[in-house]
Amino acid sequence: MALESNAIQTGSPMIHFNLKDARGQNFSSDDIARDHVLVVFTCNHCPYAVAAWPILQSLHERYSDRGLAVIAINPNNNPDYPEDGFDQMLPFMKEKGITLPYLFDADQSVASAYGAVCTPDPFLFHKGRLTYHGRINDNWKEPQNVTENSLELALLRDMNESAGPASELPSMGCSIKWIR
Repeated sequence: MALESNAIQTGSPMIHFNLKDARGQNFSSDDIARDHVLVVFTCNHCPYAVAAWPILQSLHERYSDRGLAVIAINPNNNPDYPEDGFDQMLPFMKEKGITLPYLFDADQSVASAYGAVCTPDPFLFHKGRLTYHGRINDNWKEPQNVTENSLELALLRDMNESAGPASELPSMGCSIKWIR
């Protein structure tokens, strides 16, 4: 079922986390020393999330040397969705050419703390404060017909290179598969 992301107050502080990445290594938000941090709750199976992966990878490649850290977090630890399980994350990364950190929220506490509800659900922070929580672009289904890259415009606004997106509309995606 497709959902829209919840409204989150801009200016909220980044919520810290310490999770395992797809290779089983600990990854802590305290280790991120970047002015710009994009935390995206996502997964392997949702068509909205699958469509977003190339965009997230591109942002990672184009802006990491300008102070952006892109962190993907998979909150779908639900036995009814084995394609999103921890053991499927590394093969998925290899198949899709993903090089950004992909973390597993095994107990779903981080997604819950952020108020994430869908995949993808992006949270953009500048100097530790939320500046954007909304859609990635205006046409997830047909990338060739995108007229506004909303998330990238928000990033460029934070870098003082853009006025930002025309409006801040919610992200849309598959519901997080809660185990509670």
